[in-house]
Amino acid sequence: MEIDATSAANIAEKGLRFELVDTADTEKFGLWLQADGRGFHSPRFTPETAAEYLAGTADRRTSAVYDDSSAEPGMPVATVNSWATPLTVPGEHTIEGWAISSVTVASTHRRKGIARNLLEAELRAAKAQNLPLAMLTVSESTIYGRFGFAPSTLTADYDIDTRKAKWTGPTPGGRVHFVPVEQLREEAPAIIERARLKTPGEILTWPHLWDRTFGISTDDKDFVKKVRAVRYDDADGTPQGFALYTFMENDHDFGKHTAEVRSLVTATDDAYAGLWSYLLELDLTTKLRVPLRSVDEPIRWQVSDFRAVRSTDVRDHLWLRILDVEAALEGREYSAPLDVVIEVTDELGFAAGRYRVTHEGVHGTSDSPDLELSVNELGAIYLGGVSALTLARAGRIQQHTAGSVDALERAFHSPIAPSLSVWF
Repeated sequence: MEIDATSAANIAEKGLRFELVDTADTEKFGLWLQADGRGFHSPRFTPETAAEYLAGTADRRTSAVYDDSSAEPGMPVATVNSWATPLTVPGEHTIEGWAISSVTVASTHRRKGIARNLLEAELRAAKAQNLPLAMLTVSESTIYGRFGFAPSTLTADYDIDTRKAKWTGPTPGGRVHFVPVEQLREEAPAIIERARLKTPGEILTWPHLWDRTFGISTDDKDFVKKVRAVRYDDADGTPQGFALYTFMENDHDFGKHTAEVRSLVTATDDAYAGLWSYLLELDLTTKLRVPLRSVDEPIRWQVSDFRAVRSTDVRDHLWLRILDVEAALEGREYSAPLDVVIEVTDELGFAAGRYRVTHEGVHGTSDSPDLELSVNELGAIYLGGVSALTLARAGRIQQHTAGSVDALERAFHSPIAPSLSVWF
């Protein structure tokens, strides 16, 4: 796919150059990688880590903006990369979406319209491939609404006082095993693939991400020495979950360690019970920290003291942008019958139109709308975790036919809270 001509022309007017990066050119891709890291205030990549990133992300569509008049003309002043990946939607279905990552603009080149042109180029690239939506996780939440994105999943970190959180949940039918990190890294993909289909908002992850998570690909050579890896096997001996965790010592009391969970993946409720009960009962430990979890974790209801499980830093995580209303809405299941006409507004024009939405299908119509909302609100409610009623009360959805917002809420609601367990 060629670079977007409209954005390239707009950027050229600023005396800059917008082009695709040949990821087979390790020198050029390496400079792109350093610029990407600089944009997120990350340390400079070592040659070893850079080589791992180059190998792990070379299959993505990678773009950059260059300033030939700068002191380092080969170093990009803006970056972005993207790829097509399945997204889990309600009903344990998946729909292909356009994942956008590494959006950076150097602080020396702000307010030149670079970010706008990067993002609009990505949306046009997704549309050209007939992908129904685009998605990203964001570092700054004020940027992406203007491009039609909206938060579709929330996430929370959990701090658990294990002295009070005694296990009262079901008795697991299987058992927990310690396993070498390298062995679990080989076994994990099959578990991850089964688990991601259970939760709307999860995406297909990639090998380099899990190499980093397991500490196999990292500058921190001590991490793999510190991490503990456990696998949960069900009563039939089938691996159904795993956890990676480290300990932070209490300098004043060796019996009060904090266990920090790096990853916790479960494909069944039984594995969920088995691994959580194991983690809550770790010896010499009084606190459990578990980041990047669903805002509706069953663990709250599986311990003796509800207040011992405290969610912290609840925040937006996955942002969605609908590009093709009919394809996106037909790709998911609904929790109740639905028949409403919605008017979708979209300043960029990708999704604008009037649609009859039923639980059996979606099509354009000229009938009077029951509801009016922007593409942002449609993206927010798409996975079923954001309430249409709440958005209507906030003035973000306009109801023209009595009862239509209630019907939309019942149909779009997901019984499983949408969640995404990774950053990208």
